[in-house]
Amino acid sequence: MTIQPLLDALAIQENAAQALAGDLRTQIEDLQDRLREAETYLEHLAITRKTVTALADRLPAGAPETPEHPDYPRILAAFNETSGPLRARDVCEALDHELLAKNIEKTRAKLKRLAKLDVLTEVAPGSFTRKQ
Repeated sequence: MTIQPLLDALAIQENAAQALAGDLRTQIEDLQDRLREAETYLEHLAITRKTVTALADRLPAGAPETPEHPDYPRILAAFNETSGPLRARDVCEALDHELLAKNIEKTRAKLKRLAKLDVLTEVAPGSFTRKQ
């Protein structure tokens, strides 16, 4: 019995195993490169988060949110045009509302709401200024 066919079969299997090992090594190298890129990206994200967090306290606060009603921006504009406190009656005049009790009370309620939202400050009962 000759062992040559057996050795040839082993050589074929050995070549196939070497080719498979080579392919796997190439895949591992590619995966290692991708892993390095992902880790670098994670490091950059961590640095960015740290920088943004450190700078967050230095950023000016955004404009406070006001309720959605057309009078609110106009009320704030009236406060921007004056340096002293305003009363509900003064704001009604600035908004060109009739000086009726119901209009003044509605305006006073809006001023109170803005004070509750920390947009305005009630410096005295019924007297409001823009929050500094």
